[in-house]
Amino acid sequence: MAKACVVGAGIAGLASAIRLRHKGYEVHVFESNPYPGGKMHAEHYGGYRFDLGPSLFTMPHLVDELFELCELNPKDYFPYVRKKTLCHYFWEDGTRFNAPAPMDQFVHSAAQTFGEKEERIRAYLEKNRRKYELTRTLFLEKSLHKPKTYLSSRTIKALTAIGGLGIFNTLDGVNRSHFQSPKLIQLFNRYATYNGSNPYSTPGIMSMIPHLEMGLGTYFPEEGMHQIPSSLYELARSQGVIFHFSTPVERILTTGKQARGLQVGGREQPAEIVVSNMDIYPTYRLLLPDHPAPERTLSQERSSSALIFYWGIRRVFPELDLHNIFFSEDYQEEFRQLFIAKGLSEDPTVYINITCKDRLEDAPEGCENWFVMINAPGDYGQDWETLVANARQNILKKLNRNLGCSLEDLIEVEEVLTPPEISRRTSSYRGALYGAASNNRFAAFLRHPNFTNRIRGLYFAGGSVHPGGGIPLCLLSAKIVSESVPAP
Repeated sequence: MAKACVVGAGIAGLASAIRLRHKGYEVHVFESNPYPGGKMHAEHYGGYRFDLGPSLFTMPHLVDELFELCELNPKDYFPYVRKKTLCHYFWEDGTRFNAPAPMDQFVHSAAQTFGEKEERIRAYLEKNRRKYELTRTLFLEKSLHKPKTYLSSRTIKALTAIGGLGIFNTLDGVNRSHFQSPKLIQLFNRYATYNGSNPYSTPGIMSMIPHLEMGLGTYFPEEGMHQIPSSLYELARSQGVIFHFSTPVERILTTGKQARGLQVGGREQPAEIVVSNMDIYPTYRLLLPDHPAPERTLSQERSSSALIFYWGIRRVFPELDLHNIFFSEDYQEEFRQLFIAKGLSEDPTVYINITCKDRLEDAPEGCENWFVMINAPGDYGQDWETLVANARQNILKKLNRNLGCSLEDLIEVEEVLTPPEISRRTSSYRGALYGAASNNRFAAFLRHPNFTNRIRGLYFAGGSVHPGGGIPLCLLSAKIVSESVPAP
């Protein structure tokens, strides 16, 4: 049986392993950590359970279809619920907006809260839907780097409409052209952070991102976000995929222009197919040191990272939900700090994820598990000890003002995750969460493809390559890889 080796058991590595096994390969996955999931890991701290990584779940059908591929009913192995509320939003002037998930309710409630006309909001959301439907095949579901992608009627239709997709405007510019309310503009600008980019630079086509949430829905796995990789890990094992944990890969082996396996623990692991789920930067620098690297690709601006506090809170806050956003008063300055100054704003936008709102056992009775995150620059050698201390004070001040409490007195458990630690745990270059940033109108075309013409049999999946970062795009990258790999 032909053999395939996968480097990394992140979400894209797991999905790649399942798909390659289904194609008929003997599949081995090598992971340096002692657990699967990559950034999607979970821990218990002092009686509180925390999902350590991604907290938003959209497009669950991409997980479902992996079970269906193996002729299993996903509901029996991976149950989840659709959220009735998208997010609770807070501004410093006391404005609050609990965004309902049903489209009609969202439009009506947003119009009332922000003083915008319902038809303007509805038209904006409909335009976002059309952008997504028009471009998803080209930008998300197929390789941008193969000529046959551009021969389909859908692709030709998308390219002829490119002038109306917002490519030549910024996300902020698109949002300002639709709305008068600074708060509603800020609400829709925040979707740039879904791929670690700057709304004042990223192209306006990114206004399709809200459709993934508002049009297709947000969901919560019944066991928490960590259930996504854990269920796929069990699925892969049931199909015969072999995992090697605490086993870092030392080298991708090649003969001429052909991949021939891996070097692991000083020994060769021969394989006809190699898939790297490792960040593309260390893949070339560490695993392919004797091969010319695509320097233009590797030198692209990196996406933002994150600074996360995991707090066990001795109180219940009924005004909060699973997803909560406390906005900065100067959003543009916040992104200037992130992408230009490589620092943190004194008034950061704060995101709080509280899974015990949906899964009660994640916190002791009368308490809540707070995943408190602010966007952060990547690790460029900053003084992180000082940055973390200042950020903690600024976050507490902001939350105390908005919630009318003394939060520091309620924290009984605290852990911190910084960009340098994200880099160390996941081999993400500079701790970037999404590989390259999308602060360029051609960013989608500049991401590394899911294959290389320089080395046959070598493929790439994950958030640092096409089509991008985030759970759905990582799963799509695995699908693109499986469609590119020949049958054994």
